[in-house]
Amino acid sequence: MSEHHATDLSDDELLRYSRQIMLPAFDAAGQLALKQSRVLIVGLGGLGSPVALYLAAAGVGHLELVDFDTVDLSNLQRQIAHGTDDIGEAKVVSAARRIAAINPEVAVSSHHAQLDESALKKLVKSVDLVLDCTDNFSTRFLLNRVCVSAMTPLVSGAAIRFEGQIASFDPRLPESPCYRCLYQDIEEEALTCSEAGVIAPLVGVIGAMQALEAVKLLAGVGQSLVGRLLIFDAMYMEWRSLGLKRDPACPDCAVRA
Repeated sequence: MSEHHATDLSDDELLRYSRQIMLPAFDAAGQLALKQSRVLIVGLGGLGSPVALYLAAAGVGHLELVDFDTVDLSNLQRQIAHGTDDIGEAKVVSAARRIAAINPEVAVSSHHAQLDESALKKLVKSVDLVLDCTDNFSTRFLLNRVCVSAMTPLVSGAAIRFEGQIASFDPRLPESPCYRCLYQDIEEEALTCSEAGVIAPLVGVIGAMQALEAVKLLAGVGQSLVGRLLIFDAMYMEWRSLGLKRDPACPDCAVRA
Protein backbone atom coordinates (compact mmCIF):
# COMPACT_ATOMS: atom_id res chain seq x y z
CA MET A 1 0.00 0.00 0.00
CA SER A 2 1.18 3.52 -0.67
CA GLU A 3 1.80 5.82 2.27
CA HIS A 4 -0.45 8.75 1.35
CA HIS A 5 -3.35 9.41 3.69
CA ALA A 6 -6.46 7.25 3.31
CA THR A 7 -8.67 10.34 3.10
CA ASP A 8 -7.37 11.35 -0.32
CA LEU A 9 -6.44 9.89 -3.69
CA SER A 10 -2.92 10.08 -5.06
CA ASP A 11 -2.13 11.19 -8.60
CA ASP A 12 -1.48 7.57 -9.54
CA GLU A 13 -4.84 6.53 -8.12
CA LEU A 14 -6.63 9.34 -9.93
CA LEU A 15 -5.16 8.02 -13.17
CA ARG A 16 -5.68 4.32 -12.36
CA TYR A 17 -9.36 4.82 -11.53
CA SER A 18 -10.04 7.66 -13.98
CA ARG A 19 -12.68 5.74 -15.94
CA GLN A 20 -14.72 5.29 -12.77
CA ILE A 21 -14.10 8.76 -11.37
CA MET A 22 -15.39 10.39 -14.57
CA LEU A 23 -18.84 8.86 -13.95
CA PRO A 24 -21.02 11.63 -12.44
CA ALA A 25 -22.88 9.19 -10.18
CA PHE A 26 -19.62 7.79 -8.83
CA ASP A 27 -16.83 10.43 -9.09
CA ALA A 28 -13.96 10.87 -6.61
CA ALA A 29 -16.24 10.43 -3.59
CA GLY A 30 -17.22 6.95 -4.74
CA GLN A 31 -13.60 6.04 -5.41
CA LEU A 32 -12.56 7.25 -1.97
CA ALA A 33 -15.36 5.19 -0.41
CA LEU A 34 -13.93 2.08 -2.10
CA LYS A 35 -10.41 2.92 -0.92
CA GLN A 36 -11.61 3.24 2.66
CA SER A 37 -13.56 -0.06 2.54
CA ARG A 38 -12.66 -3.45 3.95
CA VAL A 39 -14.37 -6.42 2.28
CA LEU A 40 -14.50 -10.12 3.16
CA ILE A 41 -14.58 -12.68 0.33
CA VAL A 42 -15.40 -16.22 1.45
CA GLY A 43 -14.45 -18.75 -1.22
CA LEU A 44 -11.80 -18.15 -3.89
CA GLY A 45 -13.15 -20.54 -6.49
CA GLY A 46 -15.27 -19.90 -9.56
CA LEU A 47 -17.24 -17.00 -8.06
CA GLY A 48 -14.58 -15.67 -5.70
CA SER A 49 -11.99 -15.38 -8.45
CA PRO A 50 -13.74 -12.70 -10.54
CA VAL A 51 -15.07 -11.05 -7.37
CA ALA A 52 -11.56 -10.67 -5.93
CA LEU A 53 -9.95 -9.55 -9.18
CA TYR A 54 -12.63 -6.98 -10.04
CA LEU A 55 -12.79 -5.54 -6.53
CA ALA A 56 -9.01 -5.24 -6.51
CA ALA A 57 -9.00 -3.60 -9.94
CA ALA A 58 -11.80 -1.24 -8.87
CA GLY A 59 -9.80 -0.06 -5.86
CA VAL A 60 -11.31 -1.59 -2.72
CA GLY A 61 -8.74 -0.70 -0.06
CA HIS A 62 -8.51 -3.98 1.88
CA LEU A 63 -9.59 -7.48 0.90
CA GLU A 64 -9.91 -10.30 3.43
CA LEU A 65 -9.69 -13.66 1.65
CA VAL A 66 -10.96 -16.88 3.23
CA ASP A 67 -10.64 -20.35 1.67
CA PHE A 68 -9.43 -23.66 3.10
CA ASP A 69 -8.78 -25.31 -0.27
CA THR A 70 -5.79 -25.68 -2.60
CA VAL A 71 -5.68 -25.29 -6.37
CA ASP A 72 -6.50 -28.42 -8.38
CA LEU A 73 -6.21 -29.01 -12.12
CA SER A 74 -10.01 -29.38 -12.39
CA ASN A 75 -10.43 -25.85 -10.96
CA LEU A 76 -8.65 -24.13 -13.84
CA GLN A 77 -11.58 -24.44 -16.28
CA ARG A 78 -13.36 -21.62 -14.41
CA GLN A 79 -11.34 -20.30 -11.43
CA ILE A 80 -9.51 -17.51 -13.22
CA ALA A 81 -7.52 -16.24 -10.23
CA HIS A 82 -5.37 -19.39 -10.43
CA GLY A 83 -3.06 -20.85 -13.07
CA THR A 84 -1.39 -24.12 -13.92
CA ASP A 85 1.73 -23.18 -11.94
CA ASP A 86 -0.44 -22.68 -8.83
CA ILE A 87 -1.64 -26.29 -8.63
CA GLY A 88 -1.22 -27.54 -5.07
CA GLU A 89 -0.95 -24.04 -3.60
CA ALA A 90 -3.49 -22.50 -1.22
CA LYS A 91 -6.13 -20.63 -3.20
CA VAL A 92 -5.87 -17.58 -0.94
CA VAL A 93 -2.12 -17.38 -1.65
CA SER A 94 -2.56 -17.77 -5.40
CA ALA A 95 -5.39 -15.20 -5.45
CA ALA A 96 -3.41 -12.73 -3.32
CA ARG A 97 -0.50 -12.91 -5.74
CA ARG A 98 -2.81 -12.26 -8.69
CA ILE A 99 -4.44 -9.33 -6.86
CA ALA A 100 -1.02 -7.79 -6.17
CA ALA A 101 -0.13 -8.07 -9.86
CA ILE A 102 -3.34 -6.26 -10.84
CA ASN A 103 -3.29 -3.57 -8.16
CA PRO A 104 -0.49 -3.21 -5.58
CA GLU A 105 -2.48 -0.41 -3.89
CA VAL A 106 -4.84 -3.01 -2.39
CA ALA A 107 -4.04 -4.55 0.99
CA VAL A 108 -4.78 -8.28 1.28
CA SER A 109 -5.19 -10.49 4.34
CA SER A 110 -5.32 -14.23 3.63
CA HIS A 111 -6.91 -16.90 5.81
CA HIS A 112 -6.13 -20.44 4.61
CA ALA A 113 -8.61 -22.13 6.92
CA GLN A 114 -12.21 -23.21 7.33
CA LEU A 115 -13.19 -20.65 9.94
CA ASP A 116 -15.60 -21.58 12.71
CA GLU A 117 -18.48 -19.34 13.79
CA SER A 118 -16.46 -17.54 16.45
CA ALA A 119 -13.62 -16.66 14.05
CA LEU A 120 -16.09 -15.61 11.35
CA LYS A 121 -17.95 -13.34 13.78
CA LYS A 122 -14.75 -11.51 14.63
CA LEU A 123 -13.82 -11.14 10.96
CA VAL A 124 -17.29 -10.07 9.80
CA LYS A 125 -17.48 -7.37 12.48
CA SER A 126 -14.25 -5.86 11.12
CA VAL A 127 -15.45 -5.44 7.51
CA ASP A 128 -17.94 -3.26 5.64
CA LEU A 129 -19.31 -5.97 3.35
CA VAL A 130 -19.23 -9.77 2.92
CA LEU A 131 -19.34 -11.67 -0.35
CA ASP A 132 -20.51 -15.27 -0.13
CA CYS A 133 -18.75 -17.14 -2.94
CA THR A 134 -19.10 -20.60 -1.39
CA ASP A 135 -20.76 -23.68 -2.81
CA ASN A 136 -22.64 -25.28 0.09
CA PHE A 137 -25.68 -24.40 2.18
CA SER A 138 -24.11 -25.04 5.57
CA THR A 139 -21.49 -22.32 4.99
CA ARG A 140 -24.05 -19.99 3.41
CA PHE A 141 -26.35 -20.35 6.41
CA LEU A 142 -23.44 -19.75 8.78
CA LEU A 143 -22.35 -16.62 6.91
CA ASN A 144 -25.90 -15.32 6.85
CA ARG A 145 -26.34 -15.84 10.59
CA VAL A 146 -23.08 -14.07 11.36
CA CYS A 147 -23.84 -11.17 9.01
CA VAL A 148 -27.30 -10.66 10.54
CA SER A 149 -25.75 -10.64 14.02
CA ALA A 150 -23.02 -8.17 12.99
CA MET A 151 -25.42 -6.01 10.91
CA THR A 152 -23.07 -6.40 7.95
CA PRO A 153 -24.36 -6.41 4.34
CA LEU A 154 -24.03 -9.71 2.45
CA VAL A 155 -23.90 -10.29 -1.31
CA SER A 156 -24.59 -13.93 -2.15
CA GLY A 157 -24.00 -15.68 -5.47
CA ALA A 158 -24.46 -19.22 -6.72
CA ALA A 159 -23.84 -21.00 -10.03
CA ILE A 160 -24.24 -24.58 -11.19
CA ARG A 161 -24.78 -26.29 -14.56
CA PHE A 162 -26.17 -23.45 -16.74
CA GLU A 163 -27.98 -21.65 -13.88
CA GLY A 164 -26.91 -18.78 -11.67
CA GLN A 165 -28.39 -16.44 -9.10
CA ILE A 166 -27.44 -13.40 -7.04
CA ALA A 167 -29.05 -11.50 -4.16
CA SER A 168 -28.06 -8.90 -1.57
CA PHE A 169 -29.10 -8.74 2.06
CA ASP A 170 -28.63 -5.72 4.30
CA PRO A 171 -29.54 -6.27 7.97
CA ARG A 172 -29.11 -2.53 8.59
CA LEU A 173 -32.40 -2.04 6.72
CA PRO A 174 -35.53 -3.08 8.68
CA GLU A 175 -37.30 -4.29 5.52
CA SER A 176 -34.40 -6.40 4.21
CA PRO A 177 -34.85 -10.17 4.12
CA CYS A 178 -31.89 -12.43 4.87
CA TYR A 179 -30.61 -15.55 3.11
CA ARG A 180 -32.62 -17.81 5.42
CA CYS A 181 -35.80 -15.95 4.43
CA LEU A 182 -35.08 -17.27 0.92
CA TYR A 183 -33.98 -20.78 1.88
CA GLN A 184 -35.20 -22.65 4.91
CA ASP A 185 -33.36 -25.70 6.27
CA ILE A 186 -32.09 -27.95 3.48
CA GLU A 187 -32.46 -31.60 4.45
CA GLU A 188 -30.09 -32.88 1.79
CA GLU A 189 -26.92 -31.06 0.82
CA ALA A 190 -27.31 -29.57 -2.65
CA LEU A 191 -25.00 -30.73 -5.40
CA THR A 192 -21.75 -28.84 -5.93
CA CYS A 193 -20.08 -28.03 -9.24
CA SER A 194 -17.78 -31.03 -8.81
CA GLU A 195 -20.85 -33.26 -8.69
CA ALA A 196 -23.22 -31.58 -11.16
CA GLY A 197 -20.86 -29.62 -13.43
CA VAL A 198 -20.87 -25.96 -14.46
CA ILE A 199 -20.22 -24.12 -17.72
CA ALA A 200 -17.06 -22.03 -17.36
CA PRO A 201 -18.15 -18.43 -18.12
CA LEU A 202 -21.29 -18.70 -15.94
CA VAL A 203 -19.34 -18.25 -12.72
CA GLY A 204 -17.66 -15.24 -14.32
CA VAL A 205 -21.05 -13.69 -15.09
CA ILE A 206 -22.38 -14.18 -11.57
CA GLY A 207 -19.08 -13.27 -9.90
CA ALA A 208 -18.82 -10.06 -11.91
CA MET A 209 -22.38 -9.20 -10.92
CA GLN A 210 -21.48 -9.77 -7.26
CA ALA A 211 -18.47 -7.46 -7.62
CA LEU A 212 -20.62 -4.81 -9.31
CA GLU A 213 -23.21 -5.02 -6.56
CA ALA A 214 -20.47 -4.72 -3.93
CA VAL A 215 -19.01 -1.62 -5.59
CA LYS A 216 -22.46 0.00 -5.71
CA LEU A 217 -23.20 -0.79 -2.08
CA LEU A 218 -19.82 0.47 -0.88
CA ALA A 219 -20.01 3.67 -2.92
CA GLY A 220 -23.69 4.24 -2.20
CA VAL A 221 -24.74 4.51 -5.84
CA GLY A 222 -27.69 3.13 -7.79
CA GLN A 223 -30.33 0.68 -6.62
CA SER A 224 -29.18 -2.46 -4.83
CA LEU A 225 -30.56 -5.99 -5.10
CA VAL A 226 -31.87 -5.92 -1.53
CA GLY A 227 -35.36 -7.41 -1.70
CA ARG A 228 -34.77 -9.05 -5.06
CA LEU A 229 -33.35 -12.30 -6.39
CA LEU A 230 -31.82 -12.29 -9.87
CA ILE A 231 -31.86 -15.65 -11.65
CA PHE A 232 -29.86 -16.25 -14.83
CA ASP A 233 -30.54 -19.04 -17.33
CA ALA A 234 -27.34 -19.25 -19.36
CA MET A 235 -28.73 -21.84 -21.76
CA TYR A 236 -31.37 -19.41 -23.04
CA MET A 237 -29.68 -16.12 -21.99
CA GLU A 238 -32.61 -15.04 -19.85
CA TRP A 239 -32.66 -13.05 -16.59
CA ARG A 240 -35.56 -13.15 -14.14
CA SER A 241 -36.06 -10.88 -11.13
CA LEU A 242 -38.11 -12.15 -8.20
CA GLY A 243 -39.22 -10.06 -5.24
CA LEU A 244 -38.10 -11.22 -1.80
CA LYS A 245 -39.86 -10.34 1.43
CA ARG A 246 -38.62 -10.70 4.98
CA ASP A 247 -40.01 -13.78 6.72
CA PRO A 248 -41.40 -12.75 10.14
CA ALA A 249 -40.77 -16.30 11.36
CA CYS A 250 -37.18 -16.52 10.01
CA PRO A 251 -34.90 -18.21 12.57
CA ASP A 252 -32.00 -15.89 11.69
CA CYS A 253 -33.45 -12.41 11.33
CA ALA A 254 -36.88 -12.41 12.99
CA VAL A 255 -35.51 -11.24 16.34
CA ARG A 256 -33.11 -8.59 15.10
CA ALA A 257 -33.71 -5.01 16.14
